[in-house]
Amino acid sequence: LTGVFQMLVKQECHFINGTEKVRYLVRAIYNREQLLMFDSDVGHYVGFTPYGERIAKLWNSDPAILENARAQVDACRHNYELAAPYLPVR
Repeated sequence: LTGVFQMLVKQECHFINGTEKVRYLVRAIYNREQLLMFDSDVGHYVGFTPYGERIAKLWNSDPAILENARAQVDACRHNYELAAPYLPVR
């Protein structure tokens, strides 16, 4: 097979009013199609395709994976506090 396949995992931290409200997102994208997503506001993985739903169900059943994803909000907050002195004020 001579196809080009692309797998992308995108992690985002969204800050509202400094670190008062932090939202952490993880998106798994395969060939421009979003398979699954973790949203810290929701607290678990959500699948968008049949394959993504199977993976989300598997990851949601593992407490260690869920706890790690939920803890990333604190990592976002920590990274923001380190970078805040260098960020422009809007």
